Amino acid sequence: MAFSEDLLPSLGPDQQAWADADSLAATALLNCLIREVARPAGHERGTFLLPATGRVLRAGGDRFPAGPELRTPGGWHPLPLAGLIDVTAAELRAGTGAANDALLAEIAHSRDVMAALLASRGAARPPTDPYLRSEQALVAGHRYHPAPKARGGSGPGAWLRYSPEAHASFPLALFGVPVADLVEEGDAGALDRLAPPAGDGLALLPAHPWQVELLGGLRSGRLRHLGGTTALAWPTSSIRTVYLPEPDLFCKFSLDVRITNDVRRLWLPDLRRLPVVAERLAGVFDDLPGNVPRPAVLRDRGYRSAALGLDGGEALAVIVRDGLRRHVRPGLTALLAAGISEGFPGNPLDGLSEDEPVEWWQRYLDHVVPPVLHAYLRHGVVLECHLQNVLVAVDVRGIPAQAIFRDHEGVKLVAERHPLLDAARAPLQKRAQAWERLVYCLLTNNLCEIAAAVAARHPRSRAELWPRARAVFCAVAKEYGDPAELRDLLAATHIPAKANLLLRWLNAGGGDMRCVPVPNPLRLFTP
Repeated sequence: MAFSEDLLPSLGPDQQAWADADSLAATALLNCLIREVARPAGHERGTFLLPATGRVLRAGGDRFPAGPELRTPGGWHPLPLAGLIDVTAAELRAGTGAANDALLAEIAHSRDVMAALLASRGAARPPTDPYLRSEQALVAGHRYHPAPKARGGSGPGAWLRYSPEAHASFPLALFGVPVADLVEEGDAGALDRLAPPAGDGLALLPAHPWQVELLGGLRSGRLRHLGGTTALAWPTSSIRTVYLPEPDLFCKFSLDVRITNDVRRLWLPDLRRLPVVAERLAGVFDDLPGNVPRPAVLRDRGYRSAALGLDGGEALAVIVRDGLRRHVRPGLTALLAAGISEGFPGNPLDGLSEDEPVEWWQRYLDHVVPPVLHAYLRHGVVLECHLQNVLVAVDVRGIPAQAIFRDHEGVKLVAERHPLLDAARAPLQKRAQAWERLVYCLLTNNLCEIAAAVAARHPRSRAELWPRARAVFCAVAKEYGDPAELRDLLAATHIPAKANLLLRWLNAGGGDMRCVPVPNPLRLFTP
């Protein structure tokens, strides 16, 4: 599928939104292309060879590449988004032997979504709560995914009123479920506090209104419509997980829309593994070394659903997750790590004095890194500690004072450490793959991006960031007897980065992991 400027939509009244969306989409695609496919071309900074086609690109920018140009016999020529998509498609077809017109359409659709979000965001009132602002800051989405904001190909009428980036909030739909149709495991009792009892022996089931629309409105069948919640739900960065501040509750829903690498349904195999994960996480930080600050875990207590046909309860499943107030220590303000990386009004990185950025980074490292490594080394538990699953609670100066981890669905257990568990009931993963996943989530996705955000705002701190990070990893290695994984990591020239462009181009499964090597920042500062 070829793309040209003729296929770009008319700029319309909000030309700035379209221009900004084009730029964000180009940056995401360049990030993927440079990381996964291209090679440095000569000694000129920012110049890259596409090996399968022999084309040469260059891009400006520091943290985020921008303004791509293509080398031609007549010199360097600007490459608009449509041209960049064409160049990418030609390179991937030549390099893999496969074609994927659907992904090309997703990339263009993602840009269209960003334009709509930017236009709507400009007229919307942001929430007063800094936590919610941090959750709703990710207009660009995953910076290393080719189509970070694609939403199933549908237009704004389907999703804009549910979009965190547009500062949405809304009531949840409510249904009464007959006992014969109820699907439930764990402790889902918090859902019963969202409305008065349904009566007639019915169980109360909240539902995401977008999912209800995707399912045709559910106006027939045995479910009883009960209106909506009085408490407003605020969509978080994942769009299908919402926070209800009034009852202090998170709800994670099925959503039959492809977002990044997967259709975001709560699949039954994953739901059935939640109790085992919850059991393993319950005491994973009880035996932390005395010098390590204890983090909090937002527990996924259970789930509830209604069986529709033969789906086993997937379509209307809702996971019940702890709220913030019972876990965040008094006087602290929780913020999403991804929001801090991306930026939002109230970002603590913006308010630091000249001598505070290194302290901020040190405290972030101290609260995030040792507990994550402890969970793996002592308990064989792999937290999915990427930017969207880590909250950091800051004090009145904006300095990190507590880490909070979330999302049991992404947790893995090292198979060799849990030999008695059944793979059908536990998310087991071989040790090598589990460690690769942990290094990607913690180092590549999380620490590299947070460090880049600190350095972008406070350039004088740049030289101190990675030596401090290495010191924290070395201290953990010493505490745990110099384990081979950490020894090898500290000596490695490269670390794994998830290859989202290649995964999507080859139509890999949503949970598949394929990595490419990127330079290891921890090794660059070996004494």
